[in-house]
Amino acid sequence: MTATTPAARRGLATLDQGYLRDKNRLEQLVGPEWYNLLKGLVTNPLTVIGLILVFMFIFVALFAPLLVPAPTENWDPYMIPRDGFFAEPRPPGTTWDKNVPAYVPAWYKAITGNEAWTHIMGTTSGQYDIWYGIVWGTRTALIAGSFVALASVTIGVIIGAFAGFYGGWVDEVLMRVVEIFIAFPFLVGALILASLLTPLFGRSIWPTIIALIIFGWTGYARLIRGDILATKEREYVTAARASGAGDGHLIMRHVLPNAIFPTMVRLSLDFGAVVLSFATLSFLGVGVPEGYADWGQIISFARAWILSLNTHWYIIVFPGVALLIYGLAWNLIGDGLRDILDPQMRGSQ
Repeated sequence: MTATTPAARRGLATLDQGYLRDKNRLEQLVGPEWYNLLKGLVTNPLTVIGLILVFMFIFVALFAPLLVPAPTENWDPYMIPRDGFFAEPRPPGTTWDKNVPAYVPAWYKAITGNEAWTHIMGTTSGQYDIWYGIVWGTRTALIAGSFVALASVTIGVIIGAFAGFYGGWVDEVLMRVVEIFIAFPFLVGALILASLLTPLFGRSIWPTIIALIIFGWTGYARLIRGDILATKEREYVTAARASGAGDGHLIMRHVLPNAIFPTMVRLSLDFGAVVLSFATLSFLGVGVPEGYADWGQIISFARAWILSLNTHWYIIVFPGVALLIYGLAWNLIGDGLRDILDPQMRGSQ
């Protein structure tokens, strides 16, 4: 055993002080709650696994043209190529004869050993390539899910913040509007509205996105309203008001930043839930055109083959696993955020 010299102890003390100084500087910069959140994101096992899975989907979406190129330059990449018009699906590994991708990437030759394209995951009914649909459907999931979730939370936070902060007749009016939308079952209301919007926007992702936003913001409004009702009575808000701070300053600097954390947990969960809702509406034939790269539509092609899934299992398994992993990733992040933001679960106040 070697004794620690006074010089070594002074050096260790200096390092500890430097670490604490850097930690305190970061904590002062972002605040204690945000510091715990950022620290927890990279140390909590649930969020780490969820983030890895989400980044995997982002990687697939970004490099979709390299993973499976479109057949021609003028081809809409979001339309799945069809290898003929046969009704019966074909299993993984069968040859790809018509509307073949423009070129064979280097990764394909290295992994499969084939010089020509085959249907890696098979085809659906109508000969839509499943691999193409899942890869480009990842872009659809990220675009639709992110747009709906972010738009919904923005609308909900604005309306809920006004209702909770001002109270009185403002709260009464806004909450009655929220209750009108909540009276409709979420998926039924979105299905009807998307069907009505399709003639206006055409068959695309936008009727479904708009419908999901219109019926999705109410939960955020009620959640943030309740948190703001409790937060606005805290001592630091009263002190800021007494010092002459205006309503805008109070909301943006004192009330909303300290009431937003439960909403962030719900938002992380909704990133996955929205994609499941989008896939459900696509499965029902609402919104996107037939053959659009969307996981729900790929599953819808299996409806005529439900009784023979022991043979045509790949139609359900591959898009179903994509939906499962995507939803699981955001649920892991949401559960991790809940653990991080709950003082009792993280062991500190």
